[in-house]
Amino acid sequence: MSWKILLFGAINLTCTGFLLMWCSSTNSIALTAYTYLTIFDLFSLMTCLISYWVMMRKPSPVYSFGFERLEVLAVFASTVLAQLGALFILKESAERFLEQPEIHTGRLLVGTFVALSFNLFTMLSVRNKPFAYVSEAASTSWLQEHVADLSRSLCGIIPGLSSIFLPRMNPFVLIDLAGAFALCITYMLIEINNYFAVDTASAIAIALMTFGTMYPMSVYSGKVLLQTTPPHVIGQLDKLIREVSTLDGVLEVRNEHFWTLGFGSLAGSVHVRIRRDANEQMVLAHVTNRLYTLVSTLTVQIFKDDWIRPALLSGPVAANVLNFSDHHIIPMPPLKVTDDSNPVTSTPAKPSSPPPEFSFNTPGKNVSPVILLNTQTKPYGLGLNHGHTPYSSMLNQGLGVPGIGASQGFRTGFTNIPSRYGTNNRIGQPRP
Repeated sequence: MSWKILLFGAINLTCTGFLLMWCSSTNSIALTAYTYLTIFDLFSLMTCLISYWVMMRKPSPVYSFGFERLEVLAVFASTVLAQLGALFILKESAERFLEQPEIHTGRLLVGTFVALSFNLFTMLSVRNKPFAYVSEAASTSWLQEHVADLSRSLCGIIPGLSSIFLPRMNPFVLIDLAGAFALCITYMLIEINNYFAVDTASAIAIALMTFGTMYPMSVYSGKVLLQTTPPHVIGQLDKLIREVSTLDGVLEVRNEHFWTLGFGSLAGSVHVRIRRDANEQMVLAHVTNRLYTLVSTLTVQIFKDDWIRPALLSGPVAANVLNFSDHHIIPMPPLKVTDDSNPVTSTPAKPSSPPPEFSFNTPGKNVSPVILLNTQTKPYGLGLNHGHTPYSSMLNQGLGVPGIGASQGFRTGFTNIPSRYGTNNRIGQPRP
């Protein structure tokens, strides 16, 4: 197979060389545009050779998914280069409209039939798997749509042609035939009326047909390179995911991601959460069996429902929590109470307002002290003082916060905290 591809590649180079010489002798830009299709056939043969090499290689630890994406990259590069050649022809044709040179028709018709024969012979003799798949999977070009409309009308008269022209023709065969037809019209008009401008018009037509044929293939292969999910399998994948979520022991299916690995092959990964008493291997076998019908390369991660949720604790604080050697108390300074404030709510009282119904936790009144855990461990038995010893010594001496002395103890860091909720120790005391 590889020797056959190399043989056709050598013949392609020979034909391309002769065609380029004839393009120079005839000064025909339409024949140049048609010769670019022969150069595209050379890229197609290289893609076929890469596909054959990919089939012989196996996945490696570095390339765990194999080398299938090389085929996609080769198709994308070939179609993009063909479109760049079409844009070059359009640019040269625009310049020729300003100053149309004389066209010599001596080798024009010969070059047309040589290029057409070689292109058709190459496509029919060499089975190019990547381009065959892309031509079927990609959207139809505008040239295929117009030819399909004409084919329906023709097949209504001659039903036997439906197997050839319907549902849609091969885009590469179609563009070869259309380009040869345009060159034949060019040859006849130049021979009859010396109408040289038709050569430029034919070159523009061939370039537009080339661009319109290659563009859908570039879009399709580009989406594969971007690891997108094919639109025609999204519905089937959603149905399979719903079936997997209803399996025995499956609680949730999430983080599912599927993408196109190569032409005709899908890859995907999915996370499955199961019950604690479910059999992991059994669930894995069922999930893989359901999804393997579409996804050839699948990664399934199964984890059991063993979440540990922290409980909300309420009630009195344990005695060891208030051990000052393992905790730090951040005192909050009391707010200054004005003369016209209510001792219950610490808000300004109005003579006409009704008595307050609630006692708010305003700063410095009824808020509890903030206690932070000390995560530093203490080496017992070494006689070393670790932790924040300077702060504890300052607090023991009454230098840390005003109003705290040795007799205050370590219950709280505030000096004016009420003993019960809703009461205040300052009631009955003279205000400053």
